[in-house]
Amino acid sequence: MVSCSFINWLFFSIRIPFADFGLAQFMRLNGRFSSKPLIQLFSKNVESGVRGSRRIIGINYGTKGSNLPSPYQSIRTLTSMQAHYVKLYDANHETLKLLSNTNIRVSIMLPDKLIPQIASNHTIARQWFDDNVLAYYPLTKIRFIMVGNEVLGTRNPDQWNNLVPAMKIIWHSLKTHHVHNIKIGTPMAMDILGSTFPPSNGSFRTDILATMSQLLDFLNGTRSFFFLNVYPYFPWSENQNNISLDFTLFRGEHLTYRDPGSGLLYTNLLDQMLDSVNSAMSKLGFPTVRIAISETGWPNNGNVAETGANIYNAATYNRNLIRKITSTPPLGTPARPGAVIPTFLFSLYDEDLKDGPETERHWGLFRPDGTPVYEIDLTGSRTSYGRQFPSVTV
Repeated sequence: MVSCSFINWLFFSIRIPFADFGLAQFMRLNGRFSSKPLIQLFSKNVESGVRGSRRIIGINYGTKGSNLPSPYQSIRTLTSMQAHYVKLYDANHETLKLLSNTNIRVSIMLPDKLIPQIASNHTIARQWFDDNVLAYYPLTKIRFIMVGNEVLGTRNPDQWNNLVPAMKIIWHSLKTHHVHNIKIGTPMAMDILGSTFPPSNGSFRTDILATMSQLLDFLNGTRSFFFLNVYPYFPWSENQNNISLDFTLFRGEHLTYRDPGSGLLYTNLLDQMLDSVNSAMSKLGFPTVRIAISETGWPNNGNVAETGANIYNAATYNRNLIRKITSTPPLGTPARPGAVIPTFLFSLYDEDLKDGPETERHWGLFRPDGTPVYEIDLTGSRTSYGRQFPSVTV
């Protein structure tokens, strides 16, 4: 997950005028969510709702936690939730074996540190591919191979220069073995942008333009996705005076912002963030590369200073996000109407061994003991959850 150290720089220019929203809509809830334990059960008998909703929601399965449920228990949980995808931050062999003969589509990851070796040594590349892909495919439905994670957010030119060559070598291995249903990608954070607002003004950082052009050319040629780790929580939390919480939580049907450059109308912050990347890709000559959301979510807890990190907001964001993403017909974004956007929620568990601020350890749908933090329906068909939480404040 991207840290929030650059958020002030990245989104400092975001201004959603009071004239567009009205002062009343900017009023925020007050206080914090009670820390009393809640017993929330995931229902297997999901209420009937919109028919034909799209199964394109996945979950990031991170393991930086103490005493987490076993891979076996975790895969049973993913199956019971009807997760369509699971994204691993490695290629753990036990997990890949357990995922065989399930209906879950799998994304594996090649670690950052291996990128230079994969790019320069075909023997190492073939061995990695044989050990982590061919050994499990096709019984395990591997569908994505992620090469690194947020590589262009680092200041490691060796990884930058070798990123696309490494992706091409892995792609060549797929072709050699006549594997046609696995896509190669690499997740990016929002710090790839030098300009973000309004969305039509989105552009990539000048220092990564050469690498980004090569990457987009590869993704376009292989019909893969531009994977994006995108968290509306961060810009909202750093700029609450100018960004409405309702706008951020998809409760802004009547809160709109019209992009002065494109004339497009926005009703939520996520669409603005996605379209700033769409604009940046178009400016480099790649207007049709598709976006997939490799990480998104909302923290369910934090310290006193981390405003808005509570179960109520986390449940609201993820539930409304799923309804948007799984809508039939697909909604897309204002700049890409009708686009289908595969989306991975972050994350399966709260991970108490992660570094950083308190929120970093509280993005899970489940606690480390395996109990759910709140109810959620990944199919998007559930229409109501009832009243589950006491009155909360931001």
